[in-house]
Amino acid sequence: MSETVPLVDRAAATLAERNLASAETPALLMVSGGSDSTALAYVACELRERGALGQLAMLHVNHRLRGEDADADARFVAQLAELLDVPLFSCEIDIAAEAARTGENVEAVARHERYLVANEALESLCLHAAAPLADGRILTAHTADDRVESFYMRSIVGTGPGGFRAMRYRNGPVVRPLLDVSRDDLRAYLSQRERAGLPTTCDETGALWREDATNAHTDRFRAYVRHEIVPRAKERNPQLLDVLVRTMNLIADEDDLFDDMAAERERRYAEAIEPDDPSAGCVCASGLGTEPLPLARRTVVRVLQRMLGPDARVETASVDAVLAAYDRAAEGRPIGGYVANIQGDLAVSANKRGVRIEPMAAYRARRKRNR
Repeated sequence: MSETVPLVDRAAATLAERNLASAETPALLMVSGGSDSTALAYVACELRERGALGQLAMLHVNHRLRGEDADADARFVAQLAELLDVPLFSCEIDIAAEAARTGENVEAVARHERYLVANEALESLCLHAAAPLADGRILTAHTADDRVESFYMRSIVGTGPGGFRAMRYRNGPVVRPLLDVSRDDLRAYLSQRERAGLPTTCDETGALWREDATNAHTDRFRAYVRHEIVPRAKERNPQLLDVLVRTMNLIADEDDLFDDMAAERERRYAEAIEPDDPSAGCVCASGLGTEPLPLARRTVVRVLQRMLGPDARVETASVDAVLAAYDRAAEGRPIGGYVANIQGDLAVSANKRGVRIEPMAAYRARRKRNR
């Protein structure tokens, strides 16, 4: 990435141009102790001094996955918070035990638990800052490298068109002010601070950040992409990060426009069965079957996401099953008697009034009453 604009200036520009935060914004910094999040802590303090951010706090979560190394990470972050005079929220979570209990992927469990704690800490920060919770932000240290890695990961496993935008600059309260800079930029920034005699924290070995050895394990998907795929792509194009960031931003602009169009169709065609309970399902009007297929598909994704929750994965087969209830050759009319089971426990049924999506238990109870 280009070094012509100082790193903190670029972060400030990202916050301002994308309307991500302001001088009144309480900001919780997610700090693991790695190079990226350590740099985020220093950058955020500079941004606060410039009036680009409001009151700060830091959060460190010890996942108890790396023994003494994880404890050393926690000590390093505590020293960093003390150096910068930033309040620190710190906690330990036995992620391995929780993953064993739920049967879920360790990385997924760690992320879920980390953001649960982050939202609680943000609420506390906003209360202390006398600011509405809606005004608070959770700042993460994701970089252009992370975004490019996500792009390739999704290319390998498959995704919808919008998935190729990879990470968003903002997703709810989560903001990524460093998404336009590289990991190398951040490490250079840390080294420059030390050379300039600015306050810096070092660990027991004198390192400016903590290195997570598991990042080199290529049996983990992201690490494999980071160490095997991206370096080879950079051999072909040394400007890969700049090029792909521009490409992903173009995709994001079109994705936002398309999603706005789908949101309008959702309001027009999808009527909630119980307005106060999205999980109860909805009825989609026949007009949805007349929309261009890509737009109809995006609208169905929104409908199912609303029912299942923002973190649920909407299966492509489920979207196809909903759209199959419309006879596109007959002006999009619902196909009477059509029934399908999607997402494991949702029923799709059609009659002349529209296409109904509801929990399977509700569908069966309704069918029993109508006999």
